[in-house]
Amino acid sequence: MTPQDLVARGLAPEIAVFITSMLPIVELRGALPLAINLFHIAWPKAFLLSFLGNLIPVPLILWLLGPAVNLLSKIKPFEKFFQWLFARTRRRGSEVIAKYEEIGLLAFVAIPLPMTGAWTGALIAFLFGLDFKKSILVIALGVFIAGVIVTSLCLLGWLGGVIAGIALIVLAIAGFWRL
Repeated sequence: MTPQDLVARGLAPEIAVFITSMLPIVELRGALPLAINLFHIAWPKAFLLSFLGNLIPVPLILWLLGPAVNLLSKIKPFEKFFQWLFARTRRRGSEVIAKYEEIGLLAFVAIPLPMTGAWTGALIAFLFGLDFKKSILVIALGVFIAGVIVTSLCLLGWLGGVIAGIALIVLAIAGFWRL
């Protein structure tokens, strides 16, 4: 069932956007164009709904992954799988995230492409053992930056994308400069 189907059945467009932004893969990157271009929700309201909805799963993922892994690790095949997963992730994982930790995570989440959002960012933070509070703040900032980029694209087309891309590059350079 699509968000349009939900709205056709009486669900408010704002709620459909909020729910869509909580979904993995789609997240804010799909919810903002849905809100702005399909449902014609004003961009500040669309941004806020998408941003908040996208952040809701993050603390849940970070809180629940540890206990879930610990529980499942008591089962031999899962134990071997998680040992392999953690070793492989830390050995072959993203060099940027391994080297720069939070700044690498920020850059990863801020890029508005599929599989680079808050869900994957929370999973990466967990796998790399990053600090819980810092991870939430960094992921929130990354989602905010991605939201600015996607909103710009929705409102201004390619001109907005160029402007947002330049801003992202400046932020990335400033972040790496501080290191």
